[in-house]
Amino acid sequence: MSSTHRPAWKARSVPHTAVRPAADGTGPLRVAMVVPPYFDVPPRAYGGVEAVVADLADALVARGHSVTLIGAGRPGTSARFVPVWDRTVPELLGEPYPEVMHAAAARRAVRRLAETEGLDVVHDHTLAGPLNAPAYGVPTVVTVHGPVGPDMERYYRELGDDVHLVAISDRQRELAPGLNWTVTVHNALRLADWPFRSEKDDYALFLGRFHPDKAPHLALEAAHAAGLRLVLAGKCAEPIEKEYFEREVEPRLTDSDHVFGVADATAKRELLANARCLLFPIQWEEPFGMVMIEAMACGTPVVALRSGAVPEVVVDGVTGLIRDDPAELVQALEDVRHLDPAACRAHVAAHFDVAGLGAGYERAYRRAIEVSTLRRDYAGLDSALDRAYDRLEDDGALQASGDRA
Repeated sequence: MSSTHRPAWKARSVPHTAVRPAADGTGPLRVAMVVPPYFDVPPRAYGGVEAVVADLADALVARGHSVTLIGAGRPGTSARFVPVWDRTVPELLGEPYPEVMHAAAARRAVRRLAETEGLDVVHDHTLAGPLNAPAYGVPTVVTVHGPVGPDMERYYRELGDDVHLVAISDRQRELAPGLNWTVTVHNALRLADWPFRSEKDDYALFLGRFHPDKAPHLALEAAHAAGLRLVLAGKCAEPIEKEYFEREVEPRLTDSDHVFGVADATAKRELLANARCLLFPIQWEEPFGMVMIEAMACGTPVVALRSGAVPEVVVDGVTGLIRDDPAELVQALEDVRHLDPAACRAHVAAHFDVAGLGAGYERAYRRAIEVSTLRRDYAGLDSALDRAYDRLEDDGALQASGDRA
């Protein structure tokens, strides 16, 4: 493996001021947050998980907690940053090697923190990282950022009580009710970072991966039938994305359509703020959909198919239009003109602001700590009772009691 993306075993760090939790369980917490090694935190362009993690880290620090991010790339938040790779490795996304190697590197970094400074909770945002939970000796919280299909449900079930799972939508929990869910915390954003525009240009926007689950081909069909220009922006790098683009998207493109490619942070905000609507014709159980709240924050309503967490995020008839059939999207693209951009932004401010993100995860951490403490206490009580029983048995007290009976 090239040294350009070799794990940096001797982690560099940004100094921080140590805090100690209060004895009553309400004081500041010491949190180690493990993030994937693929993109910067916050990301420069693609990277929904990293965007949420960046906002969460800043929100927790603002609430007085000590947060250490363990990942790759450059520091970009108010939290302390410990890189365990020399650089981010986006080209390795989807391969098994970086997952297991990152888990190994993160394990060493977390244990070093626990031994030298003490930790109250580990918050893992990776796939393989939760396997380290038993070795940490502190409660481990895991945010389930993706869908929980049969394979992932079995994986999280096998992890059992070693980890405390956080759902990003109630719908995600409904589809896997038997897992060790701790709480639901919706993703969020910093409203001030997203420009608001009440006057819109005359185009619909598709913003997402070029993937069958995201169905940009349905966006093209709806926009063409409505006589509306469509701008498509998103990632098309993995083999399945390229094959899908060539088979389903490219043949449908017309002169009125514009394929933007991957939009960086600045371009993404401009595209969202100026669009008549975000077109979101998903064909899968979307666990949340960050782009929906990003659009609404810009005052741009969402036209979507009913699936996954869409009804949980969008208020039908107020901040967007939710339809059951792709054919219904055509009229929705016309009707969406009547929705109030200010109502879209107000909805995000009320329900998806970053302040709520910090408070929600603080609750998750404290609940995980409480449950772990109770389990440890009960385990200690069981051991004490077993030892007492063994002593009585060795002394013959149990046999004598049985004889008297």
